[in-house]
Amino acid sequence: MIMFWVTLLAVSILLYVLLDGFDLGVGMLFGVAANEPRRYAMMSTVAPVWDGNETWLIVTAVILWGAFPAVYSVLMSAFYLPVLLMVSGLILRGVAFEVRTKAERMRWIWNLSFAGGSLLASFMQGVMVGALVEGVPVSGGRYLGGVLGWFSPFAILCGVGLCVGYALLGACWLVRKSENEVRDRAYRLIPYLAAALLVFLIAVFAYALAKDFAVMTRWLDRPLLFVFPVVGALAAMALAASIYGREDALPFPMVAVIFVAAFCTLAISFWPYMIPFSITIEQAAAPHSSLAFMFWGEGLFVFPLMLIYTAVSLTVFRGKTSSSADPY
Repeated sequence: MIMFWVTLLAVSILLYVLLDGFDLGVGMLFGVAANEPRRYAMMSTVAPVWDGNETWLIVTAVILWGAFPAVYSVLMSAFYLPVLLMVSGLILRGVAFEVRTKAERMRWIWNLSFAGGSLLASFMQGVMVGALVEGVPVSGGRYLGGVLGWFSPFAILCGVGLCVGYALLGACWLVRKSENEVRDRAYRLIPYLAAALLVFLIAVFAYALAKDFAVMTRWLDRPLLFVFPVVGALAAMALAASIYGREDALPFPMVAVIFVAAFCTLAISFWPYMIPFSITIEQAAAPHSSLAFMFWGEGLFVFPLMLIYTAVSLTVFRGKTSSSADPY
């Protein structure tokens, strides 16, 4: 039962990163769009799916709260301020999404809010990942740091890196869904964003190995784990080929594979710890009775229905979008 919930948690995080990642990326790129027609075209690509994508963040939080309460309590104690800022960014961009089409004189404020909210949410997510990789002070299952215990140069670097990664996902989504000037502009941005993301991933991986010898030993003892970086490298080469050949459908899944490979690399580096190197999966898990009780609701109904909803939504709104004065 513990492995069942660990698997669901990992899938939920990955789906959130990939799905909300691309619309957060589109939001950040929206801030540098040259004119209003391009902004409308960009918003049209995410309008049917963006709110459903964010639901996976709620699913992730519910699984953490119910199945791994020890981790939930530590993370919320350590990252209270980043979580608050992240949620504020998500709320701001959601309000701006709905209001900007009705505004006239003040539309520039809502345009800035949409881009700024996307940037803030993305940056805070990266900061939390970076702080978690670097390690948070935990003793006896309780967080011992202060309000800014998560703040460090490495965490800030990870915040910037995730913004770059989400922007790359967003650019590839625009290539997949849009046409003409928006698609061409996205094609020009992808090589720069991909190069920056590759440098960032190499730096983070090297830092994780150098920071704790246990991580390096774990990889050297199990060389088969290097399959994930290899898969990521192959996906990067396929991404470069798809950009060179202007194959609109391929860049997005190739970047998704890179994100999956990076996530698996990071997760296995710290296995079996959920909070490295303080709380293991076994220590974090709720009692078996609680996990079994959750199975009949979240595990058996909510999670599968969310998967079905996401698949149907992306299928119904497949194909290229047309530029319109109304993104809906």
